[in-house]
Amino acid sequence: MNIEQIILSNEPIIRLGFFLGVFAVIATWEVLAPRRALTVSKPLRWTSNLGLVVLNTFVLRLLFPLAGAGMALFCARNGWGLLNHFQVPASLAIPLSVIAMDFIIWLQHVMVHAVPLLWRLHRVHHADPDYDVTTGARFHPIEIILSLLIKFATIVVLGAPVVAVVIFEIMLNATAMFNHGNIGLPPALDRLLRWVLVTPDMHRVHHSVEDDETNSNFGFSLTWWDRLFGTYRDQPRSGQLGMTIGIREFNDPRDVARLDGMLLLPFRGEITDYAINRRHFSDKDSG
Repeated sequence: MNIEQIILSNEPIIRLGFFLGVFAVIATWEVLAPRRALTVSKPLRWTSNLGLVVLNTFVLRLLFPLAGAGMALFCARNGWGLLNHFQVPASLAIPLSVIAMDFIIWLQHVMVHAVPLLWRLHRVHHADPDYDVTTGARFHPIEIILSLLIKFATIVVLGAPVVAVVIFEIMLNATAMFNHGNIGLPPALDRLLRWVLVTPDMHRVHHSVEDDETNSNFGFSLTWWDRLFGTYRDQPRSGQLGMTIGIREFNDPRDVARLDGMLLLPFRGEITDYAINRRHFSDKDSG
């Protein structure tokens, strides 16, 4: 059994171990030094948000037992993908794959904000009235399935190695929990990290109720794409403590903090345009 087969056979345990470890660190940090006061019952939100995580994990494992790592192994054995076709050495193929997949996830994030039908799914994530470590894993099951299919397509085109896929998944989960944490960093450290990694204060801007702030800072892990494509925003207008989290038209805890309300949220209301290019704030635009 080679290293890729060993990693594949232990992939669920490896990912679960990292998830629980990072979750414990961020959750403890939130208790000891919370960045903002919470507005909704934490037991209610955590039960619902983590219940959604369990449901998503069950659905994905039922539909796609081997997930991205299995697809990467299949591509490697059949020579599919650019990196496999040109036999790029692992020392180069692994970092290239991780960076490329992070860029695709950034593009996917922009897409679910730009396409009204997809925004209906993604607003489950944004409708969380508070912002903490559980928000980072709060996604509707249909969006999770769509995201995995996009990852599959990316892996097939790239020919990403199994190791790269596992590293990327661990990095994505860990950074999502970190930058959604109800925590803060010393300003100097925050500014330094932002040249590479998305920090909590940076991504929190993306969860503002203001349209132009929501349509910025799309990155989950690397900050390069927002800086390169002009979607980077340093701070919210009202400041980290004064900004309002969530979606203005969805503020009933029964709809946004309960599992049943979250699952039904994409199917509520009319399909209307979500103006991703609304980059300038005005009173009219904020309504």
